[in-house]
Amino acid sequence: MIKPDEIFLRYVALPATIRGLTVQDEEGKYNIYLNSRFTHESHTKTLQHELEHIEGNDFSKALHIKDIEK
Repeated sequence: MIKPDEIFLRYVALPATIRGLTVQDEEGKYNIYLNSRFTHESHTKTLQHELEHIEGNDFSKALHIKDIEK
């Protein structure tokens, strides 16, 4: 299970085609970026989606992002 101090949530202006993304840093911590241009409701859904990637251990899978997002 991921600890709260291993996840950092950031709101940034991203292109309109990107609702959010997650990057794992060199320390193994996760930085979740949510597009500040979207609504709170969208942020909630996107955050849940990104947490599912973390919980699913998607960052250690040898798959292309397009295959993970299916």
